[in-house]
Amino acid sequence: VQLQASGGGLVQAGGSLRLSCTAPARTFSNNGVGWFRQAPGGEREFVAAISWNGQNTLYTDSVKGRFTISRDIATVYLQMSSLKPEDTAVYYCASARGSLASRQKGNYNYWGRGTQVTVSS
Repeated sequence: VQLQASGGGLVQAGGSLRLSCTAPARTFSNNGVGWFRQAPGGEREFVAAISWNGQNTLYTDSVKGRFTISRDIATVYLQMSSLKPEDTAVYYCASARGSLASRQKGNYNYWGRGTQVTVSS
């Protein structure tokens, strides 16, 4: 099962991008979904997550107030604003084993291939 992340690109610092995550072969309407990112040479780290019904969201501290995660029946979005060079990474979406939002990679069992986000200074 493959998730598809899209919407990455090259943007100047202070700019915005919106990432999308879909699951063409299945639905994740009953699952929590998370966004993670991995910079070159770094670990894959948690960015944001949303519960199955969209009522609960989690963010890592460095993106609070700048990124917003949301979802509709078929897509999970990550709206990124006021982007900084340190946001540069490959961004991955993942579907959780359960319905809750989670910060832990181990709670996610389906992952997308990732989309590159590059923020220039």
